[in-house]
Amino acid sequence: MGAGRHIRVVGAMLEKDTGRYLITQRRPEASLPLKWEFPGGRVRDGETDSDALVRAIKDRLGLDIFVDAKATTMQHEYEDYTVDFAVFHCRLKDLKQDVSHAKVNDHRWVQLGEMGNYEFPDADARTVDFLLEADG
Repeated sequence: MGAGRHIRVVGAMLEKDTGRYLITQRRPEASLPLKWEFPGGRVRDGETDSDALVRAIKDRLGLDIFVDAKATTMQHEYEDYTVDFAVFHCRLKDLKQDVSHAKVNDHRWVQLGEMGNYEFPDADARTVDFLLEADG
């Protein structure tokens, strides 16, 4: 079993064009540097998953979003902590918004089938696998 802390994290399957989802690249100085992930963040005490996701996407990427249905949840154990990871279907409030790179290294809009070309952290990789199976 994973030791130490238990962290709640939310991620966005943010769809822009049909079948294209936003993934972001972690900064070189971040933990898990330069890996790709579904954008999102940690849930703070007293926040709902939806509130946390709206806040995190605005803070990290400068985007205003609608949070729709939950896509999947999973738990992943890293060496020093355990992550409860919930992923939600999301939409942009305004399709003309640009992604800010102030807190990420890069971003891409990719189809599920293209996500295998990008290196994800373990929890995100398991989510991609799940989504590809559900999509297939």
